[in-house]
Amino acid sequence: MRLAIDASRTTVARLTGTEHYAVEMIRALIRLQPDLDITLYFRDQPPPDLLPPSERVSQRVIPFARLWTHVRFAAALWRDRPDWVWVPAHTLPAIFPGSAAVTVHDLGYRVFPQAHPPAQRLYLDLTTRWSAARASLVLADSRATAADLTRLYGTPAEKIRVVYPGVAAPAVGDVAAVRRKYHLPEHYFLFLGTLQPRKNIARIAQAYRRWRADRPGDPAALVLAGGQGWLYDPAWTAGIDGVILPGYVDDADKGALYAGALALIFPSLYEGFGFPVLEAMHAGTPVICSRTSSLPELAGEAALLVDPLDVEAIAAAMGQIAGDAGLRESLRAKGFAQARQFTWEAAARSALAAFAEGKS
Repeated sequence: MRLAIDASRTTVARLTGTEHYAVEMIRALIRLQPDLDITLYFRDQPPPDLLPPSERVSQRVIPFARLWTHVRFAAALWRDRPDWVWVPAHTLPAIFPGSAAVTVHDLGYRVFPQAHPPAQRLYLDLTTRWSAARASLVLADSRATAADLTRLYGTPAEKIRVVYPGVAAPAVGDVAAVRRKYHLPEHYFLFLGTLQPRKNIARIAQAYRRWRADRPGDPAALVLAGGQGWLYDPAWTAGIDGVILPGYVDDADKGALYAGALALIFPSLYEGFGFPVLEAMHAGTPVICSRTSSLPELAGEAALLVDPLDVEAIAAAMGQIAGDAGLRESLRAKGFAQARQFTWEAAARSALAAFAEGKS
């Protein structure tokens, strides 16, 4: 079998979640050395050490400034006629031959439209709708995303396969040094991600204020780490003592930031796949997260699940973790075991099985 992969998003200057997915999935696929020939299509020249070497993998660099997917990539597919085309982090071309697979990470722009600028929302809707309809096979990051595809776009369930991404354990490093770098106290609750309405920042801050009112002598802070996103509102945290906003956090510091926290607070309103939940578990940090969207699939029994709309429930979960060392230790142990289930090798094997099944 000849597999063509759109690798154009792997060479962008700063990888976001979907681009990181593309890089790691392609690396894992190559390491498995499957019995197929893989051609990777790039828009820019990749670094020589980006991917592991393999005699079964070839690379094609086809530069183009605009509309690369629909012009240059599509033309290459018409010329090469692979058995399968897979786009892991973007959209399928408008016109091309043969069987195709596409990975859909989430439909947050439909479930929570106010979290996206209108132009971005329209673009995501059109491209995802087209890709899900044209693809012979759709890889969804979670059962929640799979259900959203069927509910919102009518994608037949029989052509969707759930392939959970891998989550690597973040390097923890020097916790005390990272605290000093970001001017953090010894004890803190942590949120890590873009500060935007979908992440439920206002309710996290309100829950922290209520928790702190019940424990006036407790010095634990609330650290809301991440850049300010679309529709960020300073009023979310105004007048709440103990809230720290360190801004964007270097990737190299995330492991230590997790490891130093009393708990990760992640009652997001919608997640196609919540990487911070499993990253925190890898670092031995207890997790409080939503019982909605994909998060219960990821957390299993290794986190405290809350209604993201219930401020009292979030505050109560914070109180449970802060006041019960035994609970913290239990969640740490369960979290380590839960996070180990999500590997890039397992994800690549699932994708290969889906391709094989779809071609048979």
